[in-house]
Amino acid sequence: MNKIIIALAVIMIAGLGVYFINKSPTKVVNPPESQNTTATTTPIAKEENPSESIIGKSVENRDIIAYHYGTGETELLFIGGIHGGYSWNTALVAFELMDYLKASPNIIPKNIKVTVIPVLNPDGLNKVVGTAGRFTPSDVPSPISATVAGRFNANTVDLNRNFDCDWKASGTWQSKTVSGGSRAFSEPETRAIKSYVELNKPDAVVTWYSAAGGVYASECGKGISAETRAITKEFADTSGYPAFDDFDFYEVTGDMVNWFAKNNIPAISVLLTNHTDTEWTKNQKGIQALLKYYVK
Repeated sequence: MNKIIIALAVIMIAGLGVYFINKSPTKVVNPPESQNTTATTTPIAKEENPSESIIGKSVENRDIIAYHYGTGETELLFIGGIHGGYSWNTALVAFELMDYLKASPNIIPKNIKVTVIPVLNPDGLNKVVGTAGRFTPSDVPSPISATVAGRFNANTVDLNRNFDCDWKASGTWQSKTVSGGSRAFSEPETRAIKSYVELNKPDAVVTWYSAAGGVYASECGKGISAETRAITKEFADTSGYPAFDDFDFYEVTGDMVNWFAKNNIPAISVLLTNHTDTEWTKNQKGIQALLKYYVK
């Protein structure tokens, strides 16, 4: 009898052991934090914010801001809004370039940094549209005569007559006489560009103006450099704008782009066709051509 009880006890203990073994939890091994557990076939594009630098102040103490995209050693500089609210579409096309670079950061080759100064004359822009920053065409009054005062800075100087290339105190704009300032670089806005260029030494410069519809090479008494001629052709051929060696509609003294040439910096003026359109598709093609031209 005792043997039967002992046998039954052994069977019960063995059964409980099997039960508890089967009920023990399974150990879950978590993947390393660095392991990507989501399968993707293509990278997801993401927006990247540019770095910013205040390169100077306007007469009325507004910031002149440069926005930087990419980290390469070759710097391409794009400038809009030198004639403020009169040529407001030159600021808008610069803002469109900024939107393009933010949405498509991979368009910039690794060896290139793109710098955009969308508004070189913030006081003149503010005089017309009520802001020195982002705006829309609906903010601009009409007719075009209402924007003329915005061409100049708050000292009523035409900034594109204030640079040290054939500078004169009295400049010409169409059939009008305009102020070139008391001396070359008398204005804080032009001194801001001068300081930036001397410190950073960009490899090429594109400046937007309006309105004549073309790509114009730069020079200051030494003829057009081979590099300036090359980028003039690149931008013109791909954008569809005609290319010109010089702007000869009337005498231009103290011109910014020609001052770049004086300092051996390849530079072109892109003149939009009118005072209202940014012609972004054409300019985008020209910009892409320059990025390709300077890739290493």
